Amino acid sequence: MTPTRQLHELGQSLWLDNITRTMLDDGTLSRFIADCDVTGLTSNPSIFDKAMAAGSAYDAAIARFVAQGQQGEELFFSLALQDLTRAADLFRPAFDASGGNDGFVSLEVSPLLADDTRATVESAVALHARAGRDNLFIKIPGNAAGIPAIEEAIFRGVPVNVTLLFSREQYLAAAAAWMRGVQRRIAAGRDPDVASVASVFISRWDVAVAGEVPPSMHNRLGIAIGRRTYRACRELRQAPDWQRLIGAGARPQKLLWASTGTKDPGAPDTLYVEALAAPDTINTIPDSTLLAFAAHGRLAGTMPADGGDCEQVIAQFNAAGVDEVALAARLQRDGAAAFVKSWQHLLGQLAGKAAAVGRAGVHA
Repeated sequence: MTPTRQLHELGQSLWLDNITRTMLDDGTLSRFIADCDVTGLTSNPSIFDKAMAAGSAYDAAIARFVAQGQQGEELFFSLALQDLTRAADLFRPAFDASGGNDGFVSLEVSPLLADDTRATVESAVALHARAGRDNLFIKIPGNAAGIPAIEEAIFRGVPVNVTLLFSREQYLAAAAAWMRGVQRRIAAGRDPDVASVASVFISRWDVAVAGEVPPSMHNRLGIAIGRRTYRACRELRQAPDWQRLIGAGARPQKLLWASTGTKDPGAPDTLYVEALAAPDTINTIPDSTLLAFAAHGRLAGTMPADGGDCEQVIAQFNAAGVDEVALAARLQRDGAAAFVKSWQHLLGQLAGKAAAVGRAGVHA
């Protein structure tokens, strides 16, 4: 049995943390589905920035949309939705076979809306309706303005991928927002079955502290935070309020591990995939990590439901001067800022491409 199949049989979904028009056109994504047990994917502004800046795969579509008068964010979302709806259709068999528990793709609202709750909700509703796919998540950041937006989007029936979560506390706030949204749907007589995942970022912890702790402590904090969060998730699922929602027909919000490609060249390239193996969770990984795990990954059990040694490891980092609460807040702010930077760069790239294809007379 292949490593990816082992993970699938364990009950963890492998999603690709990437999308490009080229991988759709040349069959790469289809091969990942067939050969590597990939059952979904995620995207973000940085991914689309790289995808649309490279080559000419988007030129004809850009020319067509520009001819219709589109530019800026409208142009981007038209292009992104072309890719993501194609991918959603490829994952539809996984969505149907799992009864709607798997087979999703994700599209993020504009990062410029991160501090605007109302605009985030309206964008989420509009983008999901425009996509016209049941298996498409709208990504909303789990920051201060995002938490009420998550609740409202769930209440309005929009499947939500909560992004930019870095700690147990941030995860629990996102889970509570999902629960409130579902509770409001039940009170209003609506179907409580609105899918959601909560994406907890892992490797950025280790990048952030690499210069502050001795080498013996490298690449340990992210996994410890993941274990602490997994324990909190397992405990929350046993809580009476959660159980009542599930009993009423709600679909449990899943925990998703994000940022799980190894950043340290001296560490194993499958480090986080192997350490974060856990049933009823999702791991979204870049192409290189997927291929590495498929080639030589090894599973040595699953994450301990009680968190294992997570608190002892985190205490060691505290003793070394790392305040994980303050760092989680900083990582969330930095992540949001990085997406804004990628977004602005992406829009600049699209404007340049639009001008270039116009000059070159590219046709759809």
